[in-house]
Amino acid sequence: MEDKRILYVSSEVVPYLAENEVSLMSYEVPKMINDQGGQIRIFMPRYGNINERRHQLHEVIRLSGMNLVVNDMDMPLIIKVASIPKERIQVYFIDNDEYFKRKATFSDEDGVLYPDNDERAIFFAKGVVETVKKLNWVPDIIHVHGWMAALLPVYMKHYYKNEALFADTKIVTSVYNQSFEGTLDAGMFKKVLFDEIPEDAVKPLETPNYENILKTAIAHSDATIISSENLSDELTKFVEESGKPFLPYVSKDKFAEAYTNFYKNEVL
Repeated sequence: MEDKRILYVSSEVVPYLAENEVSLMSYEVPKMINDQGGQIRIFMPRYGNINERRHQLHEVIRLSGMNLVVNDMDMPLIIKVASIPKERIQVYFIDNDEYFKRKATFSDEDGVLYPDNDERAIFFAKGVVETVKKLNWVPDIIHVHGWMAALLPVYMKHYYKNEALFADTKIVTSVYNQSFEGTLDAGMFKKVLFDEIPEDAVKPLETPNYENILKTAIAHSDATIISSENLSDELTKFVEESGKPFLPYVSKDKFAEAYTNFYKNEVL
């Protein structure tokens, strides 16, 4: 994978958030490609429970300052950056005081999902692409992890479809069983349609539960990786019947060779 450029876009990444299946793989996979001589960037939201001082986050003024429109509202984009110690891996953080200042990731202290998680996901997807455009860094592959990042394939295939920068970029989505209860805001469908994304392309988002959000991501990706051993039958079947290349689950101690071969043989 030497000199290949891979952009990792994730809901969660260690060491900035607690260890779970998504956050661990969002660290281990980029590290593996970095060790192989690939060029990587990682993007994640800058949640309020990330300790900026301990992890030495700092704002990148030249990348910050633009406004992103979410559901007809102008929302300022702030970009912060940090390096994972010892790995020489740069992580970019998408930030906005309205969406990401609160001291938790997806839900409040009672476990209730934040009502604006849908808008946060839209903002995150747009923020990643706009920042990569400003960096003028052309990824060969964009690899998506976690449901908060799952709108990125949709926006890449529709909202940003005419961006010459990404003409040859392939999108891979890792599918996990790390989900949420219930649905996101019922208005999510209309908020996505506001960005002139075709209605039939995002029909599942009329009921924005975990499975439908991931199905929409899979439908807009070029390839899929099953990243949980116990993925639901519904999502497993959807992946298998998608007609796209997919990698079945591989245990963490054996993923390196499998992921590398999948990138080389099925994606690039």
